[in-house]
Amino acid sequence: MKSAINERLTRIGPGTACGQLMRQYWQPVALLDEFDPALDPRMAVRAVKSVRVLGQDLVLWRDAQGRFSLLDRDCPHRGADLAYARNEGDGLRCPFHGWKFDSSGQCIETPAEPAGSTLCQRVRQRSYPLTVRSGVVFAWLGPADSTPAPFPRLDCLDAPATHTFAFKGLWRCNWLQAFEVGIDPAHASYLHRFFHDAPLDESYGKQFRSASAGELGGERWPMSRILREFDQPHISVENTALGLRLTALRSMNAQHTHVRITHAIFPHTFVIPLSETMTITQIHLPVDDTHTYWYSIFTSFAAPVDKNAMRAQRLQAIDLPDYVPKAGRHNQWGFDPEEQTHRTYLGMGENDINVHDQWACESMGPIQDRTREHLGTSDKAIMNHRRMLLRAIDEVQAGGIAPGLAQPEVARHQHGPDTLDGIAPADDWPGWCERTLNTRREAAPWSAPAAPEARHET
Repeated sequence: MKSAINERLTRIGPGTACGQLMRQYWQPVALLDEFDPALDPRMAVRAVKSVRVLGQDLVLWRDAQGRFSLLDRDCPHRGADLAYARNEGDGLRCPFHGWKFDSSGQCIETPAEPAGSTLCQRVRQRSYPLTVRSGVVFAWLGPADSTPAPFPRLDCLDAPATHTFAFKGLWRCNWLQAFEVGIDPAHASYLHRFFHDAPLDESYGKQFRSASAGELGGERWPMSRILREFDQPHISVENTALGLRLTALRSMNAQHTHVRITHAIFPHTFVIPLSETMTITQIHLPVDDTHTYWYSIFTSFAAPVDKNAMRAQRLQAIDLPDYVPKAGRHNQWGFDPEEQTHRTYLGMGENDINVHDQWACESMGPIQDRTREHLGTSDKAIMNHRRMLLRAIDEVQAGGIAPGLAQPEVARHQHGPDTLDGIAPADDWPGWCERTLNTRREAAPWSAPAAPEARHET
C-alpha cells in the first residue's frame, strides 16, 4: 500500500476525508455505566464527562431529569474548557465568567453583562443529537445542517436491556488496525491458541472457551480445541447491505466441518459469536488518529445476561473510570515466557483474550505502516474492506451518501446480522446453518422487535 493511501484510510480528524466519512454514522461516545455512581463515585456529585471522538473534544453531561447532552468543549465566550463547568441541573455554567448553556447549547445567562443585555440570545454552543441504546450513548457528529441517518435496527440495539451488556476499553493505536483484527478469521488459531482446554462449565462470558454447537464423537468440543487442531480455515467473503459476511470452514473429518460465520458492519464494527446463544457486536470508535475505544455489546438469544458477572470478569483487566487496560507496552502486555512455552501460543494471559488482540494492534505502532506489509490469501476480508473504504471515501468526497448504515433504507430495515459457531455435516453445512440460525432466532424471548431502551434524542 502506498503511504498516501494509508494516510487517507487512517486519519479521522475534522476536515479529513475518512473523518468526513465517519461522520455519516452514529458513533458511541460513552457507556451508561460511566454515569453510575456505584462505578464512578464522582457521578453522584457531578454528572459531567469530557470525551474525545473523531479528534474532537466534547463534553457529555446529564441534567437533573436524567437527559444527556453533548456539547463542544470550548466555551464560545473565551474558549475555556467546559469539561470543568458547573452542572446546575438545568444547564452547564462556565466557571470563567458564569455563562450558562442549556441542553440544546443555547446560552441562557451571561451574568457579567449589563442588565437588559440580549447577548446570550445570540450565542449557541454546538449540540449533537444523542440516543441511548443497550447501555451505550450514541452521538451524531455530522455537519450542523445535516439530517442524522436513521438509528440502526441491529439485534444488539433492538434487544431489551435484560439481554444485553455493554463494555469498552482503550487501545493506543489507530482505529483501522484495531478493527481489522476482528475480520481476520485465521488469527484466532494462533493468537488465541490455548494448549489446554478449560472446563466448559466455567466458560460463561469467555470468548473461545465456550462449547461449539453440536458434538463430535459423542463429546462436546470447546472452541479452543477446534482452533488449535484445525488451524487452516477456508475463508469466503461476500458483500452484504451492511458490509461483509465472512465464513470460515475448518474441515474436521470427511463427515463434519466446523463453521464460523461473522460479519463486518461498515465502516468499523464486527459481529462475532461468543457462544451458542450469545453474540458480540464490537464497534471501534476512533478517539483520534492514535487512540481507539472498542465498544462491545453482548447480546443473548436465550437467558438474560448476567451483567455483574460479565463486568467483574472484564474489570480484572481494565481500570476505571477511563477503561484503560492494566496491560500495555509499559509492562510488555503481561508477557510471560513460561506461559508461552507451556500454556498459550502468545504468553499474555489465559483469562482475557482481549489483551491478545490489544498486543497485536498496539505492537504495530500508533498507526500501522502498511507500506511494509505482505498480505496473503487469508487476508481477503481485510483487502475487501479496504477497497470498500476507499470507494466510500471517494463517494462522500464527491457529495454522495456513504454505504451501509448511512443509507436510510439499510438502517431502517436491516436486522441481525446472524453469527454462528458450530459443527455441521460436511455435505450440507449451508442448510444446517440456516436451520440452526432460524431455530435460535425463533426461540429468542425477544424475537419480535423490542421496544427501545430509555432513549434521549435532541
